[in-house]
Amino acid sequence: MTGLASGFTLYLFVLLAVAVITSRRNKTLPDFLLAGRKLGPWVVAFSERASGESGWLLLGLTGLAYASGLGDPSGGEVAPALWTAVGCFCGLTLAWLLIARPLRIATEKYGALTLPRYLEARLGESSGRKHDPLLRIVSTAIIAFCFTFYVAAQFDASGKALSAAFGWEIWVGTVLGMGVIVLYTLMGGFLAVAWTDFIQGWLMLITLVALPLAAIGEMGGFGAVSERVGAIDPELLTLSGGRSSMVLWSGIISGFAIGIGYLGQPHLAVRYMSLKSPDDVAAARGIAVSYGLLTYGGAVLLGIAALAWFGAGHFEDPEMAMPAFAKAVFPGWLAGLLICGALAAMMSTADSQLLVTSSSFTEDLYHQQVDPDASQQKLVMIGRLVTVVVGLLAFALTFYSSSSIFKKVLFAWAGLGAAFGPPMVLCLWWQGVTRNGVLAGMISGLVTVLLWDNLDANAWLSSQVEGLRLYSLAPGFLVSLTMTWGVSALEGQNRRGIER
Repeated sequence: MTGLASGFTLYLFVLLAVAVITSRRNKTLPDFLLAGRKLGPWVVAFSERASGESGWLLLGLTGLAYASGLGDPSGGEVAPALWTAVGCFCGLTLAWLLIARPLRIATEKYGALTLPRYLEARLGESSGRKHDPLLRIVSTAIIAFCFTFYVAAQFDASGKALSAAFGWEIWVGTVLGMGVIVLYTLMGGFLAVAWTDFIQGWLMLITLVALPLAAIGEMGGFGAVSERVGAIDPELLTLSGGRSSMVLWSGIISGFAIGIGYLGQPHLAVRYMSLKSPDDVAAARGIAVSYGLLTYGGAVLLGIAALAWFGAGHFEDPEMAMPAFAKAVFPGWLAGLLICGALAAMMSTADSQLLVTSSSFTEDLYHQQVDPDASQQKLVMIGRLVTVVVGLLAFALTFYSSSSIFKKVLFAWAGLGAAFGPPMVLCLWWQGVTRNGVLAGMISGLVTVLLWDNLDANAWLSSQVEGLRLYSLAPGFLVSLTMTWGVSALEGQNRRGIER
């Protein structure tokens, strides 16, 4: 067995061992979905970061930086690499400040195990609806729709990483990645997901920090890397990429728009909900923000270092740069572990999204709507069945979509961020929000993203103002915020008029 295969085999063995150990502790649905709200700040912080970053960071963002440098949006994406990293770092910090503590407190108060159940309980106070099937169905449908695309992107990432590592066909790596994820999620539930995320988070951190620094040192330092990249194209290391001011501002706005998506991601919200105590939020926030600073910066640096090492145009698919870079820089066994960092990024997100989708169907639809008296064992069994079904749907989608990992994730991220971001923030920070306002915000946000992407609104924008292009989450979030606030304010005004 080669060193590369040895490192990979060890990694898979550890994941499955964690699943076997944690499977014995899943006796109730709260255990399966939230690990009984007993997790400490280090595990939650690493789990939230590992789940939030996914394969798009180690393969997608590094590939974007390799293909187009720091600030050049000509790599085919709306937001250039540097501004994507800056926007994401600001967004994750904002989410920990605005969402984490109040959501942890509120979900325990209402006994909510899922985000749709929290929205139902919170809005039921003002609407008088103890049970709100429409709100649950709409929110669950949005989660399932977006997460199917998101999980498909992670399976795609596994196929590319394993293909680059072992020379397998991409579909073989996709099948193996899907099988491992679904298996340990089925066995261990959220506790297995959180602890495997903790392990995977360390691998991702080491990969994104150690690999670029080691390669830069071998090339002669930062000055030598800058000279090599500058010889390819001096604009690759500029903030604007030599583009017009409108293109630059479009990239900056879109980068920060990606960041605000953190406010509406259900798979990250459950991390806040699983903390042992609201008092642990501050410590977890410090760990997560520090982690984000290192990994986002490391991903961009890794792409630039790969560009200096291989030269431009070396890869037909730029998202294959990171695994090839690891094999070129490190010995086989270490390269195997670092390539597992890419798999870790993919797995830690896909398992979380499978579990959140499963929990929405199991708790919000089946338990609340179909069989309120179902036993805990039956609910756990149904949750596992839904996990398998969603995993198979996502697997099928990987073969029917030719989009890059980065584009698949951006689409799903935009849909979730626009649908849940404004309603979540307003529910936590404004007493005047209403049930109809939240429904209007969720639906209009998602529809805006769908229309923006499928009608190619950016082509129209560019024809009106040269160089103007925006990530769909920017208009989607604005429309959702306007509708949630506007409908809620109008209903409040009408209510006050009736009371007079």
